[in-house]
Amino acid sequence: MSSHAEEPTRRDFLTIAGTAFAAVGGAMALWPFIAQMNPDASTQALASVEIDLTPVKAGQAITVMWRGKPVFIRNRTPEEIEKAAATPVGELPDPESDLQRVKKGRENWLVLVGICTHLGCIPKGQSLADMKGDYGGWFCPCHGSHYDLSGRIRKGPAPRNLEVPAYEFVEDTKIRIG
Repeated sequence: MSSHAEEPTRRDFLTIAGTAFAAVGGAMALWPFIAQMNPDASTQALASVEIDLTPVKAGQAITVMWRGKPVFIRNRTPEEIEKAAATPVGELPDPESDLQRVKKGRENWLVLVGICTHLGCIPKGQSLADMKGDYGGWFCPCHGSHYDLSGRIRKGPAPRNLEVPAYEFVEDTKIRIG
């Protein structure tokens, strides 16, 4: 009698297997309800993004996506900074100095939302082969808006400068947008 009580029976195995099967099935049934409590893709897209700027040499530009929008990041040369700073603010349709559009001490880095303020097109000017417009910055071929080396509107129907998103340097060569 004592040896029979200590040995597992087929009934014990079926009880354990059935309980395990029910637990797994219950977890699988609950998973969609738990997963739906996570933020949706549009909310997650609003989060911040970090970009390593190490590979971007002076005179080069990159485009990254943030909140579903292209963000233009340009490592400006000293000549480009000087030209942008020399522009008389009073001549601009949307007056802003170059220093108002960059971080102090990091004037070489220009960060802009790459969407034309006229009708939401994406201006050309990020690639070396792109037409950069009359002011060496960006050009929107859809309706002819010209932006300068600071992303300020200089000519064309766009009413405002290219937007500067909220960003900060988290390291010497890394920024966080958003």
